[in-house]
Amino acid sequence: MRNVVVISTGGTIASRWQGDGYAAEAAGSEVLAAGAVPDGVDVRVVDLFTVNSSRITTGHQLRLLHTVHDVLADPSVDGVVVTHGTDTLEESAFLVDLFHDDPRPVVFTGAQKPLDAEDGDAPGNLYDALLTASSGRGIGAVIAFAGQVFAARGTVKKHTLDAHAFGDPDGLPLGRVEFGRVSWGRRRPRPAALPLPPAEAVHPRVDIIAHHSDGDSVLLDAALAAGARGVVLAGTGAGNATPSIVDSVRRAVADGVLVVVGTRVAAGTVAPLYTGGGAVDLVAAGAELAGTLRPAQARIAVLASLLAAVGPDGSLPATGPADVLRRVLRAEPQALPASELYLADGVGH
Repeated sequence: MRNVVVISTGGTIASRWQGDGYAAEAAGSEVLAAGAVPDGVDVRVVDLFTVNSSRITTGHQLRLLHTVHDVLADPSVDGVVVTHGTDTLEESAFLVDLFHDDPRPVVFTGAQKPLDAEDGDAPGNLYDALLTASSGRGIGAVIAFAGQVFAARGTVKKHTLDAHAFGDPDGLPLGRVEFGRVSWGRRRPRPAALPLPPAEAVHPRVDIIAHHSDGDSVLLDAALAAGARGVVLAGTGAGNATPSIVDSVRRAVADGVLVVVGTRVAAGTVAPLYTGGGAVDLVAAGAELAGTLRPAQARIAVLASLLAAVGPDGSLPATGPADVLRRVLRAEPQALPASELYLADGVGH
């Protein structure tokens, strides 16, 4: 018998009709009862919180992170499943993955249809997640959804309503659930985990600023004035902005703010190709490039770097947040690339 712990956090998979819309309200035991449990798997449920995932905060995510570690302190546990709303699932999964140092998997899943839907996807997704959690090893935190298993890093919500909601725009799935078993593909080794931050760690502000036509530095400057210790710039194209934004980035970096340049484009890597406010100038101003991380996960990379670089007493060790961030951004993803085209001529390396 394999022992799996399900940590319930709310989301659509726990949602019911409220008269004018859906909201998360069901307990984890109710979600579990909606479908079948794989043979040979024993399940225990932990009700951590019940929220729509658009309301998830760093506080929620740190509670989840420490709960995962507490659950895995029991050697009889073979794996963990986290039921989570799909809006921010990719963020929580990546955060847990960055701090995960255990061969036993943490499998995130959710649903696109509410718990009481007659044709809902919750039972199938939860069944697949339980299979993955009971059989996978050395895969870190993953996302099991619609019959596929994806590495947390690089996986995003790609469709608002479709059942096949998640995918890695630049990488292949780690596995597929077929005929009651998980078939695993090839994958790269996982990078070393970051040191676990204290449960009571201060939550640093990290903002995402999107560039667009007519874009200027007003929103970036406002984020910095509000106390942001990290900023992700979702640039156009391969990570481009304007000279005025470059100037603001230079001042921010000089003040110790972590700045990462991503892209609002759905797939492909960020690359230093253009001047005139482009990624060439942003890197020269001290920004780091996000690689193939989309902006929401690039923000988690910054957040995790700030959390990991602060000791339990609040001090900064020799390895500061900027060093941690570079390590996180330059780590190779587990998922093999779906295409080598964006690596042509070594751009972005």
